[in-house]
Amino acid sequence: MSIERIDDVTATEFTIFERFGETEETIDYFDQLQNARERANSYNSCLYTMLRQIHPAQPVASRASLELLTRYIEEAEATVNAVAASVSEIRRDFNLP
Repeated sequence: MSIERIDDVTATEFTIFERFGETEETIDYFDQLQNARERANSYNSCLYTMLRQIHPAQPVASRASLELLTRYIEEAEATVNAVAASVSEIRRDFNLP
């Protein structure tokens, strides 16, 4: 879930800041983490908006709406996996658990 990835990003950012501060060496990592957070937030917003549009049509949503929702879910899963990989790589670079 992207909320969990956002939490991972925030925790990683906080840990790096606490241990190493904001230096020339860490600035790029903070930028990468901010980018990851924004991507995860973007898909959260898209999915939430889509669900709000589909909900009133229940119990029978249109095929087009369901296909669009499926596409959003697939893109969100890919984004969540990419964010998780970015966070893992950054944590490895700083030898964080």
